[in-house]
This record gives sequence, C-alpha cells and structure tokens, in this order.
Amino acid sequence: MNKDQFLIVGLGNPGPKYSRTWHNCGFMALEILSQRHHFNLRKIKFKGLYNQVNLFGKKVIFLMPQTFMNLSGESVRAALDYFKIPLENCLVIYDDIDIETGKIRIRQWGSAGSHNGMRSIIKHLNSDRFPRIRVGIGPQPGNIDIVDYVMQNVPKDKQELLFEGLTKAADAVEIFLKETLDIAMNRLNGI
Repeated sequence: MNKDQFLIVGLGNPGPKYSRTWHNCGFMALEILSQRHHFNLRKIKFKGLYNQVNLFGKKVIFLMPQTFMNLSGESVRAALDYFKIPLENCLVIYDDIDIETGKIRIRQWGSAGSHNGMRSIIKHLNSDRFPRIRVGIGPQPGNIDIVDYVMQNVPKDKQELLFEGLTKAADAVEIFLKETLDIAMNRLNGI
C-alpha cells in the first residue's frame, strides 16, 4: 500500500445532459478544485476521467467515474488497485438528499444510505471504511420522486446555495490533504 498517495473521487453522471443536475455534486466539487489548483480531468483510464497532481506535498489522484452513478465502484476499485492506495486515503464526494442544500457532512466511514453510487463503491471495495463528504441537496420536495429530483438541473434560485456547499466540500478536501480528516470535520461539519 502506498500511504503517500490519495484518491479523491467525485461522483456524478457523464455527459452534458447531467452536468448541472443535483446528482453531479461530486463532479462539480472536483471542478472547483481543478480551477483552484490549475489541473484538468481529461486523462481517460479506470473507466473515468482523472489526473495525478502534486498538491500540498502529496501525490493526489482526482477521479470522475464515467460509468454512470450506479456503477461507480468499478472505476474506484480500478484506480485504488492500480495506485495501491489504502482505503483511508480514498475520499468520495457525493450528493445527499437528507442534508440541507448548502451544508456538508464529513464522515470517516459509513453506510451508503439511499445513494446508489455509494452502494456500488461499497460493494466493489467490500468495505464502507473510507472517508466521504456528503454535499446537501435537500430537502426533497414532497411532490416529486427522488430519482426525478436528483436528475433535474439545479434551479437558478438554488444555485448559489449549492455553490456554497460545493465550495465547503472543496475546502474540506484541501484540509484533509494538508492536515487531517478530523480537522476538516471539526471545522466544516454542519455549517
């Protein structure tokens, strides 16, 4: 295992049709990080788009699986195996309907909840012992099915609030890499 390398995964669905949907929060958080640190995610491998960069003195692989959400685990498993990265150095960013829009929750490990992308990752890794950042996209409106909700474009009146959450998620990744996950949790959980 290579304890000096990190894998940062943003979950979403590939293609312009999905690029600004609620379900693509992981991709959008990685876009913010790529703009801040001047790298792109155009290399194709591991059934995803990725790049390996040196950041805060560490080797960091950023990955956007291109398998569609329900098969995200295939991409994550391939990258972890190739780079021999331990699970505790694999951080996954994704949307969570049970968290208010604009807020994030950081956890060291846990279940998939209702998120199919996380179910796929846990299944392919045979473990839920990896850190994650959940970006709030809730509450779900009462008159719409959960799948229809997460697959719709973020409405204009919610974009600024969502961007606040995505910015916090990007900040949390930086704190995780520079310091520790615990420090990121203490500073950013629930704000």
